[in-house]
Amino acid sequence: MAIRLGLSLPQARQYDLGRDVPDVARTAERIGYESLWVYERALFPEPMTQGLYGVEGLAWPDMYRSVPDPLVTLTLAAASTERARLGTSILVAPLHNPFQLAKSLATLDAASGGRVLAGLGTGWSLDEYAAAGVAPFEERGRVLDEVIDVCRAVWGPDPVTYEGRITRIASAVVGPKPARPIPILLPTNSRKAMIRLVDRADGWMPIAMGADRLAEQRRQLEDLAQEHGRTEPIETVVRVNARYTAKAYDGADRSPFQGSAAQIAEDLAAHAESSGLDAFFFEVQGGARDAEELKDVAAELHEAVRATGI
Repeated sequence: MAIRLGLSLPQARQYDLGRDVPDVARTAERIGYESLWVYERALFPEPMTQGLYGVEGLAWPDMYRSVPDPLVTLTLAAASTERARLGTSILVAPLHNPFQLAKSLATLDAASGGRVLAGLGTGWSLDEYAAAGVAPFEERGRVLDEVIDVCRAVWGPDPVTYEGRITRIASAVVGPKPARPIPILLPTNSRKAMIRLVDRADGWMPIAMGADRLAEQRRQLEDLAQEHGRTEPIETVVRVNARYTAKAYDGADRSPFQGSAAQIAEDLAAHAESSGLDAFFFEVQGGARDAEELKDVAAELHEAVRATGI
């Protein structure tokens, strides 16, 4: 089984957006990475009003202080590459006007020749919801559903019509259309989220946190899909939050994807073998000092993974 590898683009404070994103994107594609990824963090509350992930007292990482817009970042990467798919992991969908988000994604897909993967989620930051002003945090699931519906409508044939809580489209021509159907991928942090994915989305975006755990999550999702009569395959891309170190980590407390490139590659091979999944992407940009180090780490990880035979 040939593993398809992706890489997160530089979005942390230490990078120069206009210079480093195109440079890293070109280099990653040349190394052999097949997809490039961005995430969304709209703001950094100061003083902190809510803990990270909503956990009381848990500090936000400093890298969240200045995160560039994800779709602008992907546009820079699209203009600098030819083949790599362009993914969001994730866009906090309820922070966006559904119609405008659907049109932006379609435009990026048309401009890039059909390379967009739309990873959507609901997020957790109350401050981001207040600043965006689209809908209250309590309505996040409903808004995500409307975003999905509006995307399907806008990306589909003209004339487009839609009537929702936020969005109303009278019969209209809406273009450009995507170059191909844009896959919508969702995370699953609850049974309700799993049902939404099975019934409404194209794919799944789990985080690798242990080989057995990932395999069990996949089994649960496939069982639910069978219960709901889903026959379409579930496209899956696994996020790997790697903590790379130049030397191997020898402690007994080593977590998955912590340590040297060889250790991280071995962990990835175990996850792939256990789960049967074949698409993963590395998030390592937050730990690199600059773009040169990020490119070096990306090259070392790619070589180490291929050395395992996957």
